[in-house]
Amino acid sequence: MDIQSIYSLIQDDLASVDKLIQSRLQSDVALINQLGFYIINSGGKRLRPAIAILSARACGYQNDKHINLATIIEFIHTATLLHDDVVDNSEMRRGQETANNLWGNEASVLVGDFLYTRSFEMMVEMDSMRLMQILSHTTNIIAEGEVLQLLNCHDADTTEARYLEVIHHKTAKLFEAAGQLGAVICHASQEIEQAMALYAMHLGSAFQLVDDLLDYSQSSETIGKNIGDDLAEGKPTLPLIYAMRQGNEAQATIIRQAIENGERDRIDEIVRIINETGAIDYTARAASNEVAHAKAALDVLPDSDYKQALLGLADFSVNRDY
Repeated sequence: MDIQSIYSLIQDDLASVDKLIQSRLQSDVALINQLGFYIINSGGKRLRPAIAILSARACGYQNDKHINLATIIEFIHTATLLHDDVVDNSEMRRGQETANNLWGNEASVLVGDFLYTRSFEMMVEMDSMRLMQILSHTTNIIAEGEVLQLLNCHDADTTEARYLEVIHHKTAKLFEAAGQLGAVICHASQEIEQAMALYAMHLGSAFQLVDDLLDYSQSSETIGKNIGDDLAEGKPTLPLIYAMRQGNEAQATIIRQAIENGERDRIDEIVRIINETGAIDYTARAASNEVAHAKAALDVLPDSDYKQALLGLADFSVNRDY
């Protein structure tokens, strides 16, 4: 199932999510409305809400609490983006100026805090201690991931294991929560709940791996941010880690210096080294391996259009170019 068919399948649910997002973004503080609406409506894929919706539907859910759940997930995700862009001093996201570039770091951090707290208000309204437990733990793990990534920045000795730890905390954990909670609100069996969590966790890992390889294999116009942004921020992502490991001494030194100094000046040369050492293919294989695990986790579900959509979403995560 292609991505258009997947989103068509849940278009009514996604429209309800968008409506609830607009409603719950409202604040008496004008700046919160301006900045919040800007970031929420800046062209995101709504991938995490889609996972929550599809997981619930695949587990047979017939009520409407999955709309609230998907909105909470999107608010948490958007809060992390606002904080990320401040930490990374990013200027572009999804082909547009970042909120911090337009309104400043202070406003971005504070509106991110507003979205976090609004999401927790909505969790309380759902009146489920299990949901609160999972999402509060998830938010905590994401924060740890941000700190781990900060510790890795400009450290050219970061290992593949340390890199994977960051993406499991920072990216995959919210995916995992979206999948797991889709099953939780259905009161699904423990086996199915664990399977949905596993599916989404592996999907999130694959998604981040592909994001990291696209930073060195696509144009700025395609991926919606400047090529080599990760390098300029001193982030040792898997393509760089592998290229240093496989390259000769001169090649490894060029990448090492770029990571340590946060330099994008030699980006063309570094992209060439990444390609020559097979780092793009290696990262793509790692992503494909994650997707294979994700799809295997769905074996416990009965067949349905929603299960097929989850499988299709896994394929999209590795076959996309943006």
